[in-house]
Amino acid sequence: MKPIKKLLDKTRHHFEPGGRLHAFHSVFDGMETFLFTPNTTSKSGVHIHDAIDSKRVMIIVVLALMPCLLFGMYNTGYQHWVATGASEMPFWSLMLYGFLAVLPKIAVSYIVGLGIEFTVAQWRKEEIQEGFLVTGILIPLICPVATPLWMIAVATAFSVIFVKEVFGGTGYNIFNVALVTRAFLFFAYPAKMSGDQVFVATDSIAGLGSGGVVDGFTGATPLGQVATQAGQQAITITDTMGHDLSTWDMFLGLIPGSFGETSTLAILIGAAILLFTGIASWRIVCSVFAGGAVMAFIAHHFATPLYPASMLSVADQLCLGGFAFAAVFMATDPVTAARTKTGKYIYGFLVGAIAIIIRTYNNGYPEGAMLAVLLMNAFAPLIDWCVVEANARRRRKRAIIANPSTDLTEK
Repeated sequence: MKPIKKLLDKTRHHFEPGGRLHAFHSVFDGMETFLFTPNTTSKSGVHIHDAIDSKRVMIIVVLALMPCLLFGMYNTGYQHWVATGASEMPFWSLMLYGFLAVLPKIAVSYIVGLGIEFTVAQWRKEEIQEGFLVTGILIPLICPVATPLWMIAVATAFSVIFVKEVFGGTGYNIFNVALVTRAFLFFAYPAKMSGDQVFVATDSIAGLGSGGVVDGFTGATPLGQVATQAGQQAITITDTMGHDLSTWDMFLGLIPGSFGETSTLAILIGAAILLFTGIASWRIVCSVFAGGAVMAFIAHHFATPLYPASMLSVADQLCLGGFAFAAVFMATDPVTAARTKTGKYIYGFLVGAIAIIIRTYNNGYPEGAMLAVLLMNAFAPLIDWCVVEANARRRRKRAIIANPSTDLTEK
């Protein structure tokens, strides 16, 4: 890394004000601070400094997403091989197929998102923020594998501009940018984001795989299958070839679904990384699962054929769809989540409970995690305000009891 550092030091003056490349100062600064921890310090009015900056935080989150990404690559190849009736499952061929399937989507997401952020930063003469390091990889992970590239580009541009930049950039957005991208795609292009044709790649890629699928193939997700069984006394959930799925199968994640959301095991590995490093709030993660479990138990206790998802067990509810992914990687977004300790418990519990309510009692929308997180993003500031006000009232009462003559009249 020393040669790179020397090269950056040698060329820095070209990007400083007055240099011939000063118009690209934000780009240079962004690349330098991405590769190396800044050695500049504040002179006054600072808070207590930490040993880690936001870019390093983002990198740790990206590393935590790697199990989901790698499993998604394998599962994409696996689902294709199964759908085409292959008798053998060559590991590296499956991985390469999944890699080639997701690589263009990651590239489009980063090119569009970072391009907008670089442009805005240069226009505002500000430093390039690092929030999109995570958002850029989250977007392909929460989309079906068959999502067209142009749709990802349009949705990413919309979210970065209208959900992030218009509010001031990284740290000021009210809603999770990746989830708004997913919501934009779902409501603008529903035919390309749901059904049984979008969650399994059926075309060959660079000579890998086959373009023909066998009879009996179904690409519907387990929750999609459940939603179509209203009125039946018992529900059945099958894999790509129609074989019954167990809870263990759902936990492992070799099922149709959005690219990085199917494996609860891979998600929990990522959760362990985030919790061990202190990046994610364990209060939010645990509360989301607790809220989901409580609501799933209540729904199952009052199960009715009118709402087939209510007949799912608690474990199945927590393993299926994007619930676990939302609990670990979406609800814990420090910008859009609640920030007080008590508020995090409330926020997380409501995210989990609302996600199960939506997916259980709305057969037309079998996945509720996305809308639950976005809804609670809107209420997170109110939750924190209520918690702070409640604490202030309790302190005023204690102060009055300790010293009745104290004047603590609320202004």
